[in-house]
Amino acid sequence: MTDLREITFAETDLDALKDAEGRVAVFVNGAGQLGRGARRLNRLTKGALARAVADEGWEAKAAGDVVTLAYPVGMEAEAVDVVRLERRPTVAEARKAGATLARIAGGSPLTILGETLPRLPQLLLGLSLRGYAFTDHKSDKGKAPAPAHVFCSKPDETEAACKEALALAEGVFFTRDLVNEPANVLTTTEFADRLVALRDLGVEVEVIEEDRLAELGMNAMLCVGQGSSAPTKMVVMRWNGGSGDPLALVGKGVVFDSGGISLKPSVGMEDMTMDMGGAGVVSGVMKALAQRKAKANVVGLVGLVENMPSGEAVRPGDVVRSMKGDTIEVINTDAEGRLVLCDVLWYAQEHVKPAAMVDLATLTGACVVALGHENAAVFSNDDGFAEAFLKSAGSEDEGAWRMPMGKAYDDMLKSPIADMKNIGGRPAGSITAAQFLCRFVRDDMPWIHLDIAGVASRKTDGPFAPKGATGWGVLALDRLVRDRFETKEG
Repeated sequence: MTDLREITFAETDLDALKDAEGRVAVFVNGAGQLGRGARRLNRLTKGALARAVADEGWEAKAAGDVVTLAYPVGMEAEAVDVVRLERRPTVAEARKAGATLARIAGGSPLTILGETLPRLPQLLLGLSLRGYAFTDHKSDKGKAPAPAHVFCSKPDETEAACKEALALAEGVFFTRDLVNEPANVLTTTEFADRLVALRDLGVEVEVIEEDRLAELGMNAMLCVGQGSSAPTKMVVMRWNGGSGDPLALVGKGVVFDSGGISLKPSVGMEDMTMDMGGAGVVSGVMKALAQRKAKANVVGLVGLVENMPSGEAVRPGDVVRSMKGDTIEVINTDAEGRLVLCDVLWYAQEHVKPAAMVDLATLTGACVVALGHENAAVFSNDDGFAEAFLKSAGSEDEGAWRMPMGKAYDDMLKSPIADMKNIGGRPAGSITAAQFLCRFVRDDMPWIHLDIAGVASRKTDGPFAPKGATGWGVLALDRLVRDRFETKEG
């Protein structure tokens, strides 16, 4: 488990700035007005700070950008980082500032002059998220980052106010760790064990094994894993913090996807360790909700399976019967995620009886072709529910784009020998995948399908994450829970 950088809170002590180690961060607005802490730093640096913000280049800086005074005379610190930030920054600006400080500071000690900054929780969320590094399998893990010390006017109140933001960071880290793990480590059994550990946070966790899945008739999901020696499992996580019917979050958890008999090309197959990204996001959301003691009822359900070729594997042309009772002609064994999700979605409706459902999956390469790595594809049978999610994603700066659905796409799934095929051909691949799943959603059930194939992991550094797993979706879904499903005070 990757731990968050330790953050401590203390009453502002300007006299301690002279001997602070590592780096010191201070915030100055676009007009160059110096607050109490900045004025003390300016005296310590013999006026260097004031000169830096009086330079015409300061006005050209964007919110969250930094000017660094290296090895300032009169201080022990190796640098003073002057962050351009208005007195009342937006959430995005505060998070950007925190992420910038994390990149600059690396593992060095960091003193932050938070003083009365109103968006300090969001700044520390950005700092925490960008400080992530997955080093579990490196021989040289390097030193853990030194603590970040926050100077503020009311440390106890500030620490309490920041607790929820840091709970979100814990959830994102949990997701990133799961998605980054290699498949020989994160087997279906290991994945389930890590979710069972959420019981320590008050989450009710049930692991449903293959024999029970067979009794339930979940043959679509079971057929995906029948070519692997790894047992197929479903894990149900319940957070009971509110009242009323729960929100169900459903995740595809294919711990490795070879494509099965419809074998993938070898180039890039190593990336298919992240094909459990949907289950990873659901797991991270459940951890975040438990960490912050959310006043909501939420159930997370993940189907854990490995898709491998063998003499026991499902074949193209086979017909399987889903838990719902519909028959499916398997045209392509590499379109396996929808076979997992359809049974878990039906189980959720039969046994959880949710108020609404959201499923997440690294489902189609077609989604990446359509939207690249900037937006997840959003499909829904309920306009109001879809708009609520898009608003939540927008407020958390997690890219999402609504995609169409309709009968013409659904007709592409017709099979001559079964109730449906599991693919509709190359055209509109992500849409026909959503149409397949929609067949397993009751008409009166508000439902969203999120295809996160392009956003779950990236090959390059992002603003809040190094290359690799992003944790996309944890913040947006937590926001959806807050805004739409959380019991309101009073």
